[in-house]
Amino acid sequence: MTEYGRGPGSEPWHPEDPLYGDGGWGGQQAHTGQQSPYGGQPQQYPEQQAQQQYADWSNGGQSSYGGGQPSYDQYGHQHPEPQYDQYGNQYDQHQYGQQQYDQQYAPQAQPQQGYDDGGWVGGSQPQAHYPADPSDPYGQQTGGYGAEQPDLYGTPEAYPPPEPPTRRRAEPEPQRTDWDPGPDEGEHAFFAGGGDDGDDDAADDGRGDRGDRRTRGGKPKKRRSGCACLVVCLVLGGGVAGIGYFGYQFYQDRFGAAPDFAGDGNGEQVTVTIPKGAGGSTIGQELKRQGVVKSVDAFIAAQQSNPRGKSIQDGVYTLQKEMSAESAVELLLSPKSRSNLIIAEGRRNAAVYELIDKRLGVKAGTTAEVAKSEYKNLGLPEWALNHKNVKDPLEGFLYPSSYSAAKGQKPEDVLKQMVARANEQYEKIGLEEKAEGLGLEGPWELLTAASLVQAEGKTHEDFRKMAEVIYNRLKESNTETNQKLQFDSTFNYLMKQSKIHISESEINSNPDPYNTYYHRGLPPGPIGNPGAEALQAALNPTDDGWIYFVATDGVEKTEFAKTHDEFLKLKEKFDAASGN
Repeated sequence: MTEYGRGPGSEPWHPEDPLYGDGGWGGQQAHTGQQSPYGGQPQQYPEQQAQQQYADWSNGGQSSYGGGQPSYDQYGHQHPEPQYDQYGNQYDQHQYGQQQYDQQYAPQAQPQQGYDDGGWVGGSQPQAHYPADPSDPYGQQTGGYGAEQPDLYGTPEAYPPPEPPTRRRAEPEPQRTDWDPGPDEGEHAFFAGGGDDGDDDAADDGRGDRGDRRTRGGKPKKRRSGCACLVVCLVLGGGVAGIGYFGYQFYQDRFGAAPDFAGDGNGEQVTVTIPKGAGGSTIGQELKRQGVVKSVDAFIAAQQSNPRGKSIQDGVYTLQKEMSAESAVELLLSPKSRSNLIIAEGRRNAAVYELIDKRLGVKAGTTAEVAKSEYKNLGLPEWALNHKNVKDPLEGFLYPSSYSAAKGQKPEDVLKQMVARANEQYEKIGLEEKAEGLGLEGPWELLTAASLVQAEGKTHEDFRKMAEVIYNRLKESNTETNQKLQFDSTFNYLMKQSKIHISESEINSNPDPYNTYYHRGLPPGPIGNPGAEALQAALNPTDDGWIYFVATDGVEKTEFAKTHDEFLKLKEKFDAASGN
């Protein structure tokens, strides 16, 4: 029977015994090199074989050298050897005393630096180790079996017991005396500055530590709130200013007067081209672009207030910069401001080319050369091409009208305008469709006849009679002139002149295809550019039987006859008026 009332007999441990089934002590003794409960020999493991040469400081600093050397308590008493029962279980008579000792003194006995049992390296100096009293078998047991022992780490003021670094808990942060909510605590990220430098703080540990210290310091983060308030004020102020500005602009656009210059201009002239069919808005935009008026709305208002405002025609105008809208409208309605190139009815192409050269400021003959070399690229219709003995393919297609032509333009651009205008007019009157009904071979002959009407007639009434004379002389039944037109205008065209008195010998001796005294029928092509009245007369001639005509005064008055005898009488009047 031992001190605990148990002997090494065959009776098993009672289940209520505190040491019942506890084989851990034996395992601990085996681990430290003491006698093993398995036959008195320590149970060896592979990892223990490599560690036995070092001291196991976790059990009070017992060395593994020397096997089961006795240990001593703080009074120098030696601990007795461990005892084992018949089942091989170790029962230690002073186990509870050993546990109390381990709680109180084992933390003081730290291993030296360089010796560890799992990575817990202590300080630079080992803790003091007190030897046990060999004579005291219960030296390590500080109390009785049920004695109460003081807990030196249980008081609130005591430090916690030492733990390995891997199991140490982080030092609790001190209680914060101020409260600055961040995005996670209910404050918006905009006021907390969460979106400004969060990534940089996360990447820079130093900056993060400094930010933590500032937070723990107790100073309120007034800088962030101040910047946020400033931004909000600026946004609100900008919004109010923007609303006011756009509101003012809306009022000005709907109810205010349009911006406008004052006066008749600053004296700086500018050339403005008004396109065909342009309305007030288009004209106003062009004038504003050239710096003539200040706004389109001001020009439209001035045009609408002028009774003749809608009669502004296309063309080139010479105006001044910074004019009032009212002054600009008045000048556009005045012929003095027009810089257009005006082509009169019946004007030959040679004269038109000279006018274009002067208006564009180019060398004389430039436009004529362009017309001769580029006539196929200027927009002529198919029925106007490939005719024999034609002196100028563009003759009859420089339609009499007003065109924009100023310095800086190219001759081909002006010619294209004229050809396009001619095509437009010819299509409008049905030149191509009505030629066959008049006994002519296509629109080319009809255009040629209209040019003769324009050259020989003086008034609108003369034009219709002149057209009838042409058609009657072209008839095969004509025995008066034998299908010869005998027009002085055709001879003057080929001679590039304009004469009234031409000798019969000169006329009858010139075989040029344009000489209608020499050849029957129409000339090869038009001899000028007929206007609208001549074209209409050619389409709608009289039907009175006229076959002769004479300009009795040589200038303005033309008289017609149906027989040769009547013609001779008209010729006498002409001779008397001209002094022949």
